[in-house]
Amino acid sequence: MTYCTPYLLSLGLTKGQTSLVWVAGPVSGLVVQPIIGAIADESTSKWGRRRPIIAIGSLAVACSLLALGFTKEIVGSLVSDPQMAKTMTIMLAVLSLYSVDFSINAVMSCARSLVVDTLPIQKQQTGAAWSSRMNSLGHIIGYAMGALDLVQLFGPRLGDSQFKQLTIIAALGMLLTSSVTCWAVTERVLLSVRHDPRRAQGRFKVVRQIWSTLLTLPPRIRGICNAVFWSWIGWFPFIIYSSTWVGETYFRYDVSPKAGDDSNDALGDMGRIGSMALTVYSTVSFASAWILPALIQAPEEESFTARPPASIAPLIEAFNKVRPDLLTAWVTSSVVFAITMLFTPFATSFRFATAIVALCGIPWCVSQWAPITFLGIEVNKLSGGGGPSSTPTTPTTTTTTTTVPYHHLSNDNASIEMLHLEHGPPHQTLLESSSGGHGHGSTGELSGIYFGILNIYVTIPQFLSTVLTGVVFAVLEPGKSPELATEAHPSEHSDTSGPNAIAVCMFLGAFSSLMAAWSTRKLRHL
Repeated sequence: MTYCTPYLLSLGLTKGQTSLVWVAGPVSGLVVQPIIGAIADESTSKWGRRRPIIAIGSLAVACSLLALGFTKEIVGSLVSDPQMAKTMTIMLAVLSLYSVDFSINAVMSCARSLVVDTLPIQKQQTGAAWSSRMNSLGHIIGYAMGALDLVQLFGPRLGDSQFKQLTIIAALGMLLTSSVTCWAVTERVLLSVRHDPRRAQGRFKVVRQIWSTLLTLPPRIRGICNAVFWSWIGWFPFIIYSSTWVGETYFRYDVSPKAGDDSNDALGDMGRIGSMALTVYSTVSFASAWILPALIQAPEEESFTARPPASIAPLIEAFNKVRPDLLTAWVTSSVVFAITMLFTPFATSFRFATAIVALCGIPWCVSQWAPITFLGIEVNKLSGGGGPSSTPTTPTTTTTTTTVPYHHLSNDNASIEMLHLEHGPPHQTLLESSSGGHGHGSTGELSGIYFGILNIYVTIPQFLSTVLTGVVFAVLEPGKSPELATEAHPSEHSDTSGPNAIAVCMFLGAFSSLMAAWSTRKLRHL
């Protein structure tokens, strides 16, 4: 995230062209996550529904990262003509980025479903909070690696540039962490799915199933998706370009032009500055993921069970009366992010830019935690996984299921359980288990498709944001990067005397964040 945009700029692409490259994320999210989610829901693999996809996708991510880091060497070994090699290098870099995006979206789709599959309603916020914490911890480690001078630290053993060494480290990290997940997770095996004539059949049944579910979303799930839609129009430019913006701010305001020209590795310098900003940002997000859950009332929380010491009991009771709920925190986070983005065009030092990026760690934490929590609760209700405290939900979709008892594969200590899923009438949402239906999460049969649909609402605004950023880049900075595209003729460089184009894109995203706050607030009445 910190090096890919500068890397593409260093290859000679303009900012407008990089915005077209980054459309890979929305495309993969729109296509891969919903389809993979629906396929995994009905997978009868003996290894489970989610784990095989996580394993295969992680391997594809690792291979694509290595290809991305060593594009010049790969192309150089096959093509001798310099001009053709330059073109092929750009093509391979773009292809590798697309492969990373498509593969990692498949992994993310199944990983999110695992959280919902294994947890009852009362634990959905806890699971989402832990997911956010681990996500932030991974960001801290990754961005901290990017902020270090790896070539000086490790020497040329892992590659002769910062970017190459980062791709190797990222590939190894992806394989290691996904292996731990696949080894440690307890996942139930689906044995059979009883035929239901009302469900889509045929060659394109997955697409038709997604489309029919999309048209018949329950009102509250549609409200969650609408809030996510508006928020991602604002978040997408920040996620893709914020580190590049901090690096450009450093080169344009904090160092002299001569010092910038003398840099032997402008890509590494800009990447380290951006990585440092995102390291601080991830640290703030990580701290927020630990602190905020203790200060915010979880959905479906019935009572405050812990008995505080008598000396502080009055303070705890007073706080519980004003303790905000998660929906209020979600609305507030969108407003905070919008206000922060309004300051981006006025940043004239990389320290101020870093402070802006760091502050966004708080709303980012909530935005990654709240939608998953609320959607997990709704999916559990539809699947009948809420236990005795859940109430039947009025049916509005033909994908609601009834489950019959499941049993362990061999004995009570087995890590794999078997499921027989039946597709009953829509009004049947009862979960029965061999232990009486208490204490288990839902079967998760609905989680894949609903999280896939949520991802559609994440990716469509990214297309809109890509169009917006492309227009802004074409108007304000149509040429090549003067900081990174050093091989280009000066006449091909963009004029940097005006406002920073990335800052303008993030500024415009503030208004969509305000729309997200308004849409989120409407959930209280659904």
